Amino acid sequence: MEKKKTTIILFSGELDKALAAFIIANGAAAYDHEVTIFTTFWGLNAFRKDEHVPVKKGLLEKAFGMMMPRGPKKLGLSKMHFAGMGPKMIKHVMKKHNAMQLPELIDMAKEQGVKLVACTMTMDLLGIQQEELIDGVELAGVAAYLGDASEGNVNLFI
Repeated sequence: MEKKKTTIILFSGELDKALAAFIIANGAAAYDHEVTIFTTFWGLNAFRKDEHVPVKKGLLEKAFGMMMPRGPKKLGLSKMHFAGMGPKMIKHVMKKHNAMQLPELIDMAKEQGVKLVACTMTMDLLGIQQEELIDGVELAGVAAYLGDASEGNVNLFI
């Protein structure tokens, strides 16, 4: 029997939406689905390293890099952000309930063989370089995503 396939486009750079994407991805992988998470635009911030990576950039690319959150620990919420207090509150509640945080969910996804893909066009537009991304992220364009999605049993846009 052929494996079922799940693809997720992570477009949002908001913590709650990234959490949902990785919870679904890990659940699908646990059910033996072949899973791809394709990040584009603001969702790409979930794959950025937490620390600054010195790479050569132009002025506009540097500005984008400074304005965007660096890594999964810095993502804000889509609602009730409260000048940064919302993410702290949700992380506190998650810890209280022993729920996995986003960096742990990303690590679990990698361990389960979830294919993590960064959109190369978005990387070019926002001036993000491969060295700035966490380990294990593949680079590809929309054609690669469409190839995976065309065989997908479940395709989600988050």
